[in-house]
Amino acid sequence: MPEMLSANAEISENKRWHSVRDLLGNHRDAAVGLIGAPLGRESITPGRCDLAPSVLRDAARRMSVYDLETGSDLSGLAVFDAGDLPVAALTPAEAFTPIAEAVANSAQRGLTILVGGNNAVTRPGVHGLDDTLKHVGLLTLDAHFDLRDTDGGLNNGNPIAALIEDGLEGERISQIGLLPFANTARAHHKALRAGISVRSARNCRNEGFTAVVAAELDRLAQQTDAIYVDFDIDVIDRAQMPAAPGARPGGIAVDDFFAAARLIASHPRVRVVDLAEFDPSLDVAATGALTAARWLAEILAGFSGRGVL
Repeated sequence: MPEMLSANAEISENKRWHSVRDLLGNHRDAAVGLIGAPLGRESITPGRCDLAPSVLRDAARRMSVYDLETGSDLSGLAVFDAGDLPVAALTPAEAFTPIAEAVANSAQRGLTILVGGNNAVTRPGVHGLDDTLKHVGLLTLDAHFDLRDTDGGLNNGNPIAALIEDGLEGERISQIGLLPFANTARAHHKALRAGISVRSARNCRNEGFTAVVAAELDRLAQQTDAIYVDFDIDVIDRAQMPAAPGARPGGIAVDDFFAAARLIASHPRVRVVDLAEFDPSLDVAATGALTAARWLAEILAGFSGRGVL
């Protein structure tokens, strides 16, 4: 169980500080909920993404609740930690219902944070937010389209393809950070035929990553009542994120990833975010763990900027 500290607790900083980990607990009325979804099976590159939720929680102890650059403090924010779903041994098809139901049960909160696991968590996460798929938009930060064919079954390379087959309209999907030589012509053509907004890594460099994110958020907000955001951590340049099997040289800078996380979480239409494809077994010097923990801190900072605690 998470370590519990009151929002105003005074602790000596001789050996520790009030950390982001301290915000997580059995706060059932909290405006933010966190769900672990340690799904790892059917990964195209086999690994241990199932370890990510617990590693992220541990690394969050190394994140202070204070942001010296903005003077903001997260001490007053509580997060209901629902723990990890028992999906580590399940296939994506078998894990669909428990993940979708957990997200649906949390959807009344201001923000739900779904921590994968591989990217197969995104499909049930979107269904949990809107089981009709009629009123939801999807934004992905990802080096890949995730539009692989589904005829061989569900995996972490086809959640977007599966959602389109489920009925999610391509016009309500934005994909940002896509890399050259990391995708196929077939996937690109499928995205364009579906009406997906495709924004490459070069688009992001030329226009500014957060500017592209802001534009796509606005586009989706005009079409939908709620927005789901998938943060595939392999969108970050591999030199800065070695613990992501799909990360490549030429990805986005980690600073841009953090800035985008805060911007996204501050948007009132964003209701669920997920973090996918962090594989702790590939980590080097805790770079991936600390990146994931900083992402969590930025998400909470962005949400707190809405003024709803």
